[in-house]
Amino acid sequence: MAADPKPKPSRLGRGLSALIGEVEGATSYEPSAEGTAKSKTEASTLSIRDIRPNPQQPRRHFDEAQLAELAESIRTKGVLQAILVRPDPKDGSKYQIIAGERRWRAAKQAGLDEIPATIRNMDELELLEIGIIENVQRTDLNPIEEAEAYGALMKRFGRTQEGLAESVGKSRAHIANTIRLLNLSDTARTHLREGRISAGHARAALGAADPDAVVAMTVQKGLSVRDVESLVKKTKTEGSMSAIGKRVQAGDKDVDTEALEADLSRALGLNVDIRHKENGGELRIKYRDLEQLDELCRRLTAKRGL
Repeated sequence: MAADPKPKPSRLGRGLSALIGEVEGATSYEPSAEGTAKSKTEASTLSIRDIRPNPQQPRRHFDEAQLAELAESIRTKGVLQAILVRPDPKDGSKYQIIAGERRWRAAKQAGLDEIPATIRNMDELELLEIGIIENVQRTDLNPIEEAEAYGALMKRFGRTQEGLAESVGKSRAHIANTIRLLNLSDTARTHLREGRISAGHARAALGAADPDAVVAMTVQKGLSVRDVESLVKKTKTEGSMSAIGKRVQAGDKDVDTEALEADLSRALGLNVDIRHKENGGELRIKYRDLEQLDELCRRLTAKRGL
């Protein structure tokens, strides 16, 4: 009889999966008489005023409408899940949030004076890593926040892409593609952070010699990811972004037309100009000399046997 296969190891960093599970399971709150944590796995009730957010929290944006909804739920049902905190390294009488800042903010908004919390001692690496894991697993980070968090783990703590993939439960390719977003300018990062472009748009734009120009046109024209990919491809085969940008921004041609021109130009070996009009349009093929014209005629008539 074959032996049972060994269970696969957790993809989270060692001990971090247990920490998250510990918070998820802490739904019964019985504070001790002294108001401190009864054990490592039980929640205490702490004063909201004694709790401070983590300055290294990867998540920077909290949706106000969602916070208001959570605050209303807390008013009627209370906080159903303890937050995770550690003693504040700068003030031992206070606590710093490890996981659960959104619940803490909503509890404050709901007017609560106290909140259930599990207290754990944790170093800076664990603090940053579990903050990333909590948010990434709940898809709470926007792409730039996620990229900046991974970058911090690599720069400050020497983590490799393989190690990050193991810790946060993502593929190495996902980590690599996300970290690429750190090559964006501040302006492009703002567009991505505020949802005017997607991570797919941003990654496609990074393939251009001038990503900022591509991003600017993407925002202005509302281009799809496929449009951006076609535009970047055209800049590599048909000249500078500025020349293409002038035509597209003037509204003469859309990106699909530009891409079609590029495809035909490659197939024929000649410059192709497509002109759309109200009723139909024109296809112009430019040749340099009679030899090119003869070759074009040969290609156009070859299949018909003329």
